[in-house]
Amino acid sequence: MGQRVFTYDTTLRDGEQCEGVTLSLEDKLAIVARLDDFGIDIIEGGFPGSNPKDVAFFQQVTAMDLRHARIAAFGSTCKKGVAPAGDSGLADLLACGAPVVTIVGKTWDAQVERALRTSLEENLRMIAESVAYLAAAGREVVFDAEHFFDGYRANPDYALACVRAAVEAGAASVDLCETNGGALPFQVEETVREVVAAFPQARFGIHCHNDSGCAVANTLAAVRGGATQVQGTVNGIGERVGNADLCTVIADLELKMGAECVGAHSLTQLTSLSQYVAELCNLSVSPHHPYTGASAFAHKGGLHASAIARFPEAYEHVNPASVGNANRMLVSELAGKASLLAKARSLGFDLEGAGVDVQAVLDDIKEREAHGFAYEVADGSLGLLLLRHLGLYRPSFTLESFRVIVDDREDTGALAKDALSEATVKIHVGPERFVATGESAGPVGALDAALRMAIAASYPQVAAMELIDYKVRLLDESQGTDAITRVTITTTNGSDTWGSVGVSENVIEASWNALVDALEYGLYLVQE
Repeated sequence: MGQRVFTYDTTLRDGEQCEGVTLSLEDKLAIVARLDDFGIDIIEGGFPGSNPKDVAFFQQVTAMDLRHARIAAFGSTCKKGVAPAGDSGLADLLACGAPVVTIVGKTWDAQVERALRTSLEENLRMIAESVAYLAAAGREVVFDAEHFFDGYRANPDYALACVRAAVEAGAASVDLCETNGGALPFQVEETVREVVAAFPQARFGIHCHNDSGCAVANTLAAVRGGATQVQGTVNGIGERVGNADLCTVIADLELKMGAECVGAHSLTQLTSLSQYVAELCNLSVSPHHPYTGASAFAHKGGLHASAIARFPEAYEHVNPASVGNANRMLVSELAGKASLLAKARSLGFDLEGAGVDVQAVLDDIKEREAHGFAYEVADGSLGLLLLRHLGLYRPSFTLESFRVIVDDREDTGALAKDALSEATVKIHVGPERFVATGESAGPVGALDAALRMAIAASYPQVAAMELIDYKVRLLDESQGTDAITRVTITTTNGSDTWGSVGVSENVIEASWNALVDALEYGLYLVQE
């Protein structure tokens, strides 16, 4: 068993300071449950007493049956000139009932004098008395040493004096904060190593921001320097450019450095945790996110795909399954036969076994991509193309015509007019002809509604299919409104998710083609 490194999640406090992220009370409680199940040691819940939502959070989280995690309340040291017993902020920290209390205090002399506007001696009193007061009340106290690396660089003696004040007052952990995100890994490791050597009996943690793109690397460097507690947020969300990404940190510690954080079993839930929290934050996980992104183990080049089958370690730094992810083969104009065969197998097609001319399929794909198609993001359209080459494609319906009308209604004085789109679709399912009209705020939504209504009687399965993403890209912007347009659509039926693509000079026609492929492939999956 390797070194034990404790995990401290601050998604619900520092993470919620990310621009565009607002979590409801229910969201916060749901994230707590998921983090606890994952095996996080400490979950920071927010500022008790600062707003009604956080007050309610601490009231309700105490009723949760957490199997592992402890809840931390966040605040600051007592105010200058105020004794801890008379400080309202410290009173709120104790009243909320959280077993762990994290207080932030300044350790950079310039910050003390210029921002806090008090003396260096008074700041030391505030740290020592606040920590001692909370510890005497039976709380586990984490002292967040704010701007520690700037303070240590400017005045190491004073920064160490702040640490000493917290340690001697009874802090369970002193977490050194790289607050402005500007330090580099070698600087962090050197500083942490010196601080740990100065206080060999104390426990230290690390809290990094990502302004220089080094938050994860700085966190790992701090562990090398002797830190045994890592702070961060799920997916690295946070103020400015974010915090250390706890998902990446935990995976690196466990898989690369041999440390014990959550254990191998929990680590297999890393990708689902990343996606779950992102969804509640109304964000999407970048496909290129380390370990948990959809493209983290995706292979596009023909050379890579060929090698993966024989020697996966050459292009996959860890087993994707170890973090709950999976590798994917992408097919594009860069693909070779190995890429196409592997991708086809992942979609359930054995091209070689069926005697298909694989080179002819590759040539077809490359020709289509030269005209604007992109199959690496469109498994549905690719699946239909393979079915055609296999001689198995049977269209579920055929188009007679479609028409879209956008009705620009009377201006009501609002910032935007209340426009409505109406689409009429005429199709054939076998010998029967169907005509349906759908309405929506936009033309694509209207087409989708009309098409579904037209085929619903023949294919009730479409009711379970939902369009969840729609993207438009101009492929040659220099042509202006005459440019070729590529539309990609993502569809789900609750268990499977697939993409489809349409290309045309007319954005409505491109959208129609992508919609048709989306529903056709969904119906094929049901039949299979």
